[in-house]
Amino acid sequence: MEEIIKVLLVDDHEMVRMGLAAYLSTEANIEVVGEASNGEEGVRLAEQFKPDVILMDLVMAGMDGIEATRRIRKVQPEAKVIVLTSFIDDEKVYPVIEAGAFSYLLKTSRAPEIVQAIQQAYRGQAVFESQITDKIMSRMKGVNKEGLPHLQCTPREMEVLKLIAEGKSNQDIADELFIGIKTVKTHVSNVLSKLDVDDRTQAAIYAYKHGICK
Repeated sequence: MEEIIKVLLVDDHEMVRMGLAAYLSTEANIEVVGEASNGEEGVRLAEQFKPDVILMDLVMAGMDGIEATRRIRKVQPEAKVIVLTSFIDDEKVYPVIEAGAFSYLLKTSRAPEIVQAIQQAYRGQAVFESQITDKIMSRMKGVNKEGLPHLQCTPREMEVLKLIAEGKSNQDIADELFIGIKTVKTHVSNVLSKLDVDDRTQAAIYAYKHGICK
């Protein structure tokens, strides 16, 4: 039996929440467990319902999506926060990623793309809007590669890092590199430790930022 993905919607526009909830309700493996109109309510409902995935707007009255993401991730590190916003400026993108956002989509995304992002997040695969990826990759220019953390990684760990950045799950990596899942988990743990990052999303951002992924 297919596992049900519990989703929380956090957006200050009621029509956006209604539209998302209506569409997501047509998916057999997705259940919208709650809707919040601001960051404070989002934090409270996240604690109450323990969702697997949270669709998070950024600009809301009171507590914004960046602070809400930070607070939710602090107490529920396993929750996957997907930013769903209209904003792509640096003052929004980088702070929310640092706060622990797992994926970043724009509200121009088609409904099936949002569903796919939810399903991928549940499997541990991050998704970034192409414009966001371009922003991250633009920071590669002029980077001094001497003394960077990834230089501590072994060749195998670098392979794993590249696959993480491509959104591959542990099982995908195991299959592609012909190694056991336990070995993959060890490599992933080593990569996160050497890069001094908290999760796979931050590792992927690092990889794009430093030109590890082309």
